[in-house]
Order: sequence, then structure tokens, then C-alpha cells
Amino acid sequence: MSIVITAFERSPDGGQGLARDTRVRWALEEVGQPYQVRLVSFPALNEPAHLRLHPFGQIPTYEEGGLALFETGSIVFHLAERHPGLLPDDADARARAITWMFAALNTVEPVILDLVIARIVERDKSWAPERLPLVADRVRQRLTQLSTYLGEADWLDGAFSAGDLMMASVLLRLRPSGLLDEFPNLAAYVARGEARPAYQRAFAAQWAINAAKPAAGSSTR
Repeated sequence: MSIVITAFERSPDGGQGLARDTRVRWALEEVGQPYQVRLVSFPALNEPAHLRLHPFGQIPTYEEGGLALFETGSIVFHLAERHPGLLPDDADARARAITWMFAALNTVEPVILDLVIARIVERDKSWAPERLPLVADRVRQRLTQLSTYLGEADWLDGAFSAGDLMMASVLLRLRPSGLLDEFPNLAAYVARGEARPAYQRAFAAQWAINAAKPAAGSSTR
């Protein structure tokens, strides 16, 4: 059964790897599974055919035979459980890797998305100058905690896992803000993720679609 994922035909970031289909592409490359991509326009996100796959009208989606999934955490977890390469064999280590997947999406990403919204969507509001520093400080608090935990280790819990894939993908969203540079060990952690051949292939695939196209504005999930 062939795997089909959806992605923007014009990504908001212009193919810089921030759209969430990159996470799924990366996971597929890590586990060595071929896949096809169906490109979706912004108007098509709200058409019935797409809403049957993703009820909230976003990307990416994942189809394999009769299985249809949405949400990157669910898709990456599915791939990690079904194929070797993203979860450890040891049961306890496996549980910890899954915990880090949840932490990336539920604890770290929300404050980062608040910062993205404050810097881009809300920047013209009269109250933006007061709000932005508060949001940035909340991000710094999370990064301080994560930086302390990671220390000088290469990955969060021994070998690279789906937890690192999700965390590095989330932290990548901080690069335009400059906040990641305040934490050298986290910046190096993200760079190690980007240097993985599987990530390089995933990035190149998304870049090839978007490089010649102007970026457009929308949200992803």
C-alpha cells in the first residue's frame, strides 16, 4: 500500500521547512518508507474532500490503504510504532521517547506559536509592544528548562528518537526570532537534527516544490 501525504502547493514559509508536512516527510525518511505527496491549495483546504481527511481543514494528512490520519504527532507516532528507526526497543526508553513527543507538542510548541502570532499576526496591534516581551519571556522560560535538561548531550534520551524529531521540528520555528541563539546547546541540538540525512532529504523535497513559488500566508497543523 502506497503512502500519500498532503502538503501546501505554496507553503507559507516558502519551503524553509517550517510547514508541518516537513515533520512527516522527515519521519518517513528516517524509517525508509517511500511516499507520494498530494499538493493542496488554500481554497481546497475547506472543500469536502479534504475535510473528510482533516476536519479542521489543515495539513498534513496521511493515507495508507484504508487508514487516514491527521495531526503530525499522531502520524509520526504511527510511523514510529510500525517501522524501526524512531523508537527504542527497550520498553522504558520507548516510553520516554513518546513522552518527549508529547512534551514537544503540548509544552514547548504552544508558547512558541504564541510568539510567532505575536511577531507576525499581532505586530500592528496597539498593545503589541507590551505583549511581545511577555510572550518572549515565556518562551525563554521553557527554553531554559529544556536547555538545562539537555545539557551537553546530543539527544534527549540517549539515541535519536521520534521525541528528538518532534522537538527539533518545534524549535526550528524559533530561528527567525533569534531566541534559539540565546541557548547554544539547543541551537546545536537543532543543527544536529538538520544535519541528519533523512532531514536533508525531507527538506530538499519540500524546497523543490516551493523554491520557485511565492509564499502565502496561512496556518498549519
